Amino acid sequence: MSKNFTRRTFFSTSTGAVLAGTATGAVLAGTATAQGGDLEAPRHKTRIKVGQIGTGHGHAGGKMRALRANPDFEVVGIVESNPEYRRVAKKSEIYQGLQWMGQDELLATPGLQVVAVETDVPLLLDTAEACVDAGLHIHLDKPAGSSLPHFSRILEKTKRKNLVVQMGYMYRYNPGVVLMRDLVKKGWLGEPFEMRCVMSKLTGPGRGREKNAWYSGGTMFELGGHMIDTVVKVLGVPDRVTPFLQRLDPYGDGLGLADNTLAVFEYPKALAEIKISLLEVEGGGRRHITLCGTEGTLHIQPMNAPRGRLALLKPHGKYKKGYQQVDFPPYPRYVDDIEDLAALIREERENRFTPEHDLMAQETLLRASGMPTD
Repeated sequence: MSKNFTRRTFFSTSTGAVLAGTATGAVLAGTATAQGGDLEAPRHKTRIKVGQIGTGHGHAGGKMRALRANPDFEVVGIVESNPEYRRVAKKSEIYQGLQWMGQDELLATPGLQVVAVETDVPLLLDTAEACVDAGLHIHLDKPAGSSLPHFSRILEKTKRKNLVVQMGYMYRYNPGVVLMRDLVKKGWLGEPFEMRCVMSKLTGPGRGREKNAWYSGGTMFELGGHMIDTVVKVLGVPDRVTPFLQRLDPYGDGLGLADNTLAVFEYPKALAEIKISLLEVEGGGRRHITLCGTEGTLHIQPMNAPRGRLALLKPHGKYKKGYQQVDFPPYPRYVDDIEDLAALIREERENRFTPEHDLMAQETLLRASGMPTD
């Protein structure tokens, strides 16, 4: 893979700067109205016109809420071609007051700059490519489809057109994960040799399991990208990936869903594993990431309201030798993602998650899901 593939050069943002952004985003989200937060644009800045295609993705409502709460954005329209999804979405306060339109109508909207692609997974890449072909930046939710060549083609087009692609991995801006990347960059944890991640939940019989069964990788393919995004960012691309995909089917639904999954990643000097199940009672509360290095360990749990346990071989900065608790400010999901998207579109900062990284993470996800990469 060419090192010239990226739109921007990678750089890491300091923990303090990102945490400050989280706090600011929380204030903005709190001031938004149910009608979509008709906030005034930042002084001397023109609001960025954004539309959303799709309401079927599990993150669709949260992304729209964050967009409407952010004064940098003006939501100009929403698209949903599925009649049932559209009927349900129209009843939600999240979408009240928005202009419903067809996809072609949205993409032809004067001044439109960016589209949030929030369709069901099988439609994500075709929709994203239509947006890119129209010269628009995209926020693309996960996983980035099942065809790596198709995703690669989209990324190559964004490179030629100098467009932003932001993937919807929800832990990128998590303050615990930001701290982890910062500690690794500074070398305070020493040489990483072990990484363990859990991303389970309980999903009973019904539509949730049906959607996860659309692809042979099942639960790993649906949820694994959130953790793989971080693993690849910290450790790079693994030399070897070994997936374990069990189909336990406790409900007898006959879907053939891989509902109890594990992937092991081998590196020259490290091992990583990601465990994901749809069968764990209160699984969301046990979601965690642990990174062990030769000079320290960081454990983040829970993930949605993160708290950290940090152990250091020797003191660094404000952190002492030995174990200590690390607390973070309240973390509203998606707020920092949307704030970063605005900054990237305005070219106010460099992209910490380049297209090259996104492609490597997607390839690793497919390998972890036992799915083809060609």
